[in-house]
Amino acid sequence: MRCPFCAHDDSQVKDSRPTEDATAIRRRRQCSSCGARFTTFERVQLREIVVVKSNDAAGQERREPFDRAKIEQSVTLACRKRGIDREKVDRLVSGVQRQVETSGETEIPSRVIGELVMEGLRQLDSVAYIRFASVYRAFNEARDFEEFAGTVRDVGVN
Repeated sequence: MRCPFCAHDDSQVKDSRPTEDATAIRRRRQCSSCGARFTTFERVQLREIVVVKSNDAAGQERREPFDRAKIEQSVTLACRKRGIDREKVDRLVSGVQRQVETSGETEIPSRVIGELVMEGLRQLDSVAYIRFASVYRAFNEARDFEEFAGTVRDVGVN
């Protein structure tokens, strides 16, 4: 494993343990060159998943490998300053990843992943849900927020 501090490609595992939801192995490593310590996570990947993104301007589709980190980054941003426990965010992201991997498909549209994330956030936190939706659904005006927030109240989300 390459050291994130000095880029040396040799490190030693000092400690390994499963994460709380048992979906990954957390490893503490130490670089043999600079001595820095860092954490890595090892997760099971059932198969290579390709995300199909539509490009509306040109009418073309783009394909890229599924990247859990992108989902994690989006969910973390939506949950920023909401006091949501990091473990809940990890569970939501792991749940989305598990649903994608167990779908049986090797190609999955990005809109399906977006909807899975929206559903998870809807159950987790209404403000994070609206934040994510504002980017995912590309709200252009305050009225878009208002209309969407009205549907959230109707559903009875906290």
